[in-house]
Amino acid sequence: MQLLLTPFTIFKLIILLALQLQAIPVLSNSPCKTFCGNIPINYPFGLDDGCGAPQFRHMLNCSTDLFFQTPSGAYKVQSIDYDKNHMIIYDPSMSTCSILQPHHDFLMTEIQSAIIPPSQDTVFALLNCSIDSPVLNHYKYLCFDFSGHSCDELYGSCNAFRVFHLLTNSSPPCCFTGYNTVKFMSMNILDCTHYTTVFDTYNLKGVSPLDWVYGIKLSFSVPDTGCDSCRKSGGTCGFDTETEGLLCLCSSSVNSTRECAAGSVIAKGLKSYPWTIHQLVLLLGVFLLIMMRLL
Repeated sequence: MQLLLTPFTIFKLIILLALQLQAIPVLSNSPCKTFCGNIPINYPFGLDDGCGAPQFRHMLNCSTDLFFQTPSGAYKVQSIDYDKNHMIIYDPSMSTCSILQPHHDFLMTEIQSAIIPPSQDTVFALLNCSIDSPVLNHYKYLCFDFSGHSCDELYGSCNAFRVFHLLTNSSPPCCFTGYNTVKFMSMNILDCTHYTTVFDTYNLKGVSPLDWVYGIKLSFSVPDTGCDSCRKSGGTCGFDTETEGLLCLCSSSVNSTRECAAGSVIAKGLKSYPWTIHQLVLLLGVFLLIMMRLL
């Protein structure tokens, strides 16, 4: 028995095939790196130039680990909390309760100080200060009580800081202060030989310096640039490297000003076949119909 296909049936099959091709997704390479080690890299940050928000351009560097770049050096990123907008960084050359390091300044650019400054619960402890230090005289109001802790406790509990007590046979002055103090005055101006930083200080009342969490918590703000519509369309938020205008990165070769067009990139990084294939299929179908009529 011979099965006869009418031209109308063939045409319907061609249309069905075209629709199926439109629905078949293929994996698309993300235009931006999304991880450095086990730390996710999401908006507003980016590792590749043009990814993330332009305000955070060149702030992160991924080698073997993730580092936060400032004028005073590279600080290892321990974690990024995108829900609470916090980043924890650690300076390997900073003094802590267990090790004494040569003193240096912690510097940030003006834009970093504005959009990703140390959080309110990050305390800078200035150690072994001279009695002539400005924070002990004219600017003594910059020093504050830190959850009931004292200089004597710090010098007495920490092996690294006990040397200050041994050298002077007394507890030299110290100052618990905020980031703005070290932002506007260098360690030389402050006339303190060392500093350390502690975060989550609201939870350290009654906790020994041996158990403090040393490091710096940065609090970042996310620019409102209309990124949501880009993400919902399956794109990645980025920017033009020349104008720094917002771009929706749809693939390694396709960009948009606001969102990814339907049929180019869909959710979860899936890209559908372009309509040019459909046009070729339909053209082939028309050709076959004409040939059948001629035979």
